[in-house]
Amino acid sequence: MTSTPLDVPQRPAATRWALEAQDLDKSFGGTPALRGAHLTVAPGLIHALLGGNGSGKSTLIKCVAGVYTADAGVVSVHGSAMPAAQITPRAARDAGLRFVHQDLGMFSSLTVAENLALSDGFPTTAWQGIRWRDLHDRAEALLERFDIRVRPTDTVGELRPSQQTMVAIARALADQRDRDAGGHILILDEPTASLPENESAELMRALRSRADAGQTIVLVSHRFREIEAVADDVTVFRDGRVAGTGPVGEMSSDRVVDLMTGSAAGITGTPAAPTRPAPTAAPSRATSGTPAESVFTARGLVAGSLAGLDLSVSRGEIVGLAGLAGSGRSSVLRAVFGDLPLKAGSMHLMGRPHQPAGPGDAVSAGVAFVPENRVRDAAFLDMSVRENATMTRIGRYWRRLVMDLRTERAETRSLIERHAIRTAGTELPMASLSGGNQQKVVLGRWLQQDPDLLLLDEPTQGVDVMSRREIYATLHEIAAEGCAMVVASSDLDELMELCDRIVVLTDGRPTAELHARGLRREELAAAVLTGAPAAQETKGTEKT
Repeated sequence: MTSTPLDVPQRPAATRWALEAQDLDKSFGGTPALRGAHLTVAPGLIHALLGGNGSGKSTLIKCVAGVYTADAGVVSVHGSAMPAAQITPRAARDAGLRFVHQDLGMFSSLTVAENLALSDGFPTTAWQGIRWRDLHDRAEALLERFDIRVRPTDTVGELRPSQQTMVAIARALADQRDRDAGGHILILDEPTASLPENESAELMRALRSRADAGQTIVLVSHRFREIEAVADDVTVFRDGRVAGTGPVGEMSSDRVVDLMTGSAAGITGTPAAPTRPAPTAAPSRATSGTPAESVFTARGLVAGSLAGLDLSVSRGEIVGLAGLAGSGRSSVLRAVFGDLPLKAGSMHLMGRPHQPAGPGDAVSAGVAFVPENRVRDAAFLDMSVRENATMTRIGRYWRRLVMDLRTERAETRSLIERHAIRTAGTELPMASLSGGNQQKVVLGRWLQQDPDLLLLDEPTQGVDVMSRREIYATLHEIAAEGCAMVVASSDLDELMELCDRIVVLTDGRPTAELHARGLRREELAAAVLTGAPAAQETKGTEKT
């Protein structure tokens, strides 16, 4: 089955595409993941792929890489065509395709030189000993060619995240000898998903420099701001098809969302679940004259990388935590949740001392926590959606040593509907859901507890634009219902959209406290990057 994508640019008469995929089909167990998908990438440009989780963009990349075997279609690299069903990882590499995934495949305990040598081998003596000087000289030449300012002897685990990614890119392109050659095509899958903004910006500048030197780059990302900053062309996927493609200047964020959701004129296919606009927040207590009811307070908090923090959160208020990596953002949440022991300071929750001996105590006291690493710490991928959705209150379904599965399934279906979770059923494994839908299950699971205080660490990391908007709407709704929240995030736009106040942490201490209302993005960025004192005086808790 094939389809004609919208807005597909015409082939330039005098220019071959660097990469062209035509009519790609791929199904899993009878469920189509790609349906006549197309992709055309011009040489020497950065081409961004956008789309919701499960839209097909990652499936297309894996078919092109030979990780998945496509059911139909043709892939051409610099004009050399091959049936998509015959592509293997070796064939993709021989064609000049190079991939860097979210998991960089780097060994943090090894040096930069040793990690680089893993792709093309270690220089050895006649007695199979390693020629260390040659190894370091070869690594130094590669680092210099890619303008990566680290030493061959540096341990990878000590590098900043953006530097680690650039080393992985250099390793992927090590055999591309001519810096200006467009022979290799670099394909990056969510390279900035876990990077703070300053690190992401540094990596984007490096990629732009590579493209300006002739490198063809395909960039998969959920962060539209960075796409706007560096990409030349954009292709948007939806329901296994190309919903639209064109120059980045013609792809506003609103148009991209329209294409992803199916709102744009002319798009056919399964209607997307409706997004719900965030409700208008209740009037600020500071402006209404009603005293704010404090839900949580902390005084002189020292834990983990925190060196002393005072913090208060009122009912219905969303307080953001901003800061660079290591600033203490996550330490705040873990300390409140009982996952990090206090070295000093005190906490109060709903007017009572809060001294959790562990997460169980915190949950019993009315605290919920959505952690940063969903796969490792929150989602049980081999269990069903139902089991994931109800595990925080499994006891309510026991009836004289027998599980009341009917009630459990009914309440799971209610949770799925309320949070617009896209799944074909309650009994499917959690692993079958996209990242955004997994996150909504985790969030919905905690919200069933009606917590007084909700803690969220990077709540939309690796989540597509559509799911992100739905999660924001849910958080605004429960804030309007009175839930207090603390959100730690490296995404400045997220903090500005979600929060009433934003506390900036630097080296474990608060250095700024800013109102989101009327706050300019550059002010927040400057406070985060420089550790400058607050440029605003906090006078209330008004929503954006």
